[in-house]
Amino acid sequence: MDYHSPYFFGYLIGFTHLLGIVAAIHALLTVRTAQGSIAWAMPLIFIPYITLIPYLVFGRSTFDAYVKARRQANSEMRNAIADFNWKPWIEEAVAARRSDAYESLRAMPKLGRMPCLANNELKLLINGDATFTAIFDAIRAAKKVVFVQFFIIHDDDLGRRLQSLLLEKAAEGVEIFVLYDQIGSHSLPARYIAKLRAGGIQIKAFATRGSWLNRFQVNFRNHRKIVVVDGVTGFVGGHNVGDEYLGLKPPLAPWRDTHVAIVGPVVACLQESFAEDWFWATRELPPLILPESYPEDGVLCQLLASGPADSQETCSLFFVEAIHAAKERVWITTPYFIPDEPVSAALRLAVLRGVDVRLLLPSRPDHYTVYAASSLFAFEAVRAGVRIFRYTPGFLHQKVVLVDNEISAIGSANLDNRSFRLNFELMLLTVDEDFASQIEAMLSDDFAQAHEISIDESKETPRLQQLGMRVARLISPIL
Repeated sequence: MDYHSPYFFGYLIGFTHLLGIVAAIHALLTVRTAQGSIAWAMPLIFIPYITLIPYLVFGRSTFDAYVKARRQANSEMRNAIADFNWKPWIEEAVAARRSDAYESLRAMPKLGRMPCLANNELKLLINGDATFTAIFDAIRAAKKVVFVQFFIIHDDDLGRRLQSLLLEKAAEGVEIFVLYDQIGSHSLPARYIAKLRAGGIQIKAFATRGSWLNRFQVNFRNHRKIVVVDGVTGFVGGHNVGDEYLGLKPPLAPWRDTHVAIVGPVVACLQESFAEDWFWATRELPPLILPESYPEDGVLCQLLASGPADSQETCSLFFVEAIHAAKERVWITTPYFIPDEPVSAALRLAVLRGVDVRLLLPSRPDHYTVYAASSLFAFEAVRAGVRIFRYTPGFLHQKVVLVDNEISAIGSANLDNRSFRLNFELMLLTVDEDFASQIEAMLSDDFAQAHEISIDESKETPRLQQLGMRVARLISPIL
């Protein structure tokens, strides 16, 4: 065959377009949202030379084989736990007491796979220093087992401090289990992992599994952040392990984030979430521990774990239900604001009900395309009556929800399509007036350091910038 012949290039171009059409049909049949289908299908048809490989890597978001395998693994894990008689919320823990605020979240008992439990003690951890001081102190006091799970672990000063502490505890006979996301921690060097394994620590990467083609699929990421010590103390929130989370890396410094420390029955649910992910990575269960006693009083909590293998879009529905429950206010902080239509509609309806709807977003981008799309959604929300603020001191990464005077949530989920449908996420829902007042004080301080976006500001945006924002919005369902 003459590879320099114009006929050869004609055949090649035609074949590429044929593959693009096939991929576009696949996108229309498999991508969960109409916006996502269009965002993939149009470029696949018209510019397949550019979009075929990205679709192979980033597309195919339902990924049926993966979803089925993950559901099967989850079922096997729960059967294994049942053999351990692992039912703290039925046999050991205190059942959820009656709460009018929680009952306003009528879908939550069925939406969450885990129960709502009373008698939990919580400590709000504002920013990296408070968070990692508390986590490291808890690990130093460990006697039996430590679970550590982060989306990102860096081999920097903070990452090496964690490494040294875990090796020290492993040498004392404490069982250590570490789980990191293969995509989020792509820069973690092999020597970091090897040193932990040499010290007797079990460490695994969370990765998509499936056929050979799915090796290139990087959409499904485990975005959860969990630390559990001896089955007694747990931590969940927005921080990963890296110096930037301590505010040590300009230009995003100072870094604004929030975590929460937990003691109580809901820590058992944290262990179960970790066990589910660990079982997927290893097909083995880590040791699960129930403490001998729980606090006698405390906060009502429900852990909400979500992911692409859920039968429903758990994460998106959580935000919709929380917003619909608001009677007086709903304050949300998120680094990425790319809502789907149900969440956008819920926000608009809350404004029409007279609810104080506020969103706090970063003023500095860490991903320019996401920031551009987020800005357009923010301008549209402002025109609908939502108050949008941009945090000015540094990058805002916290994921916090405050509804009225009792309901709050802290965790890993962003207000975007990736968290709604692609990532494995975790949110701790709390129902308690005193804890909500702490959240209110924290967020009030954040809002005081933020610039409110005005309607005029959206009109004054340069035309070229508006065009860039609209192009970014076109691909927002796949960001």
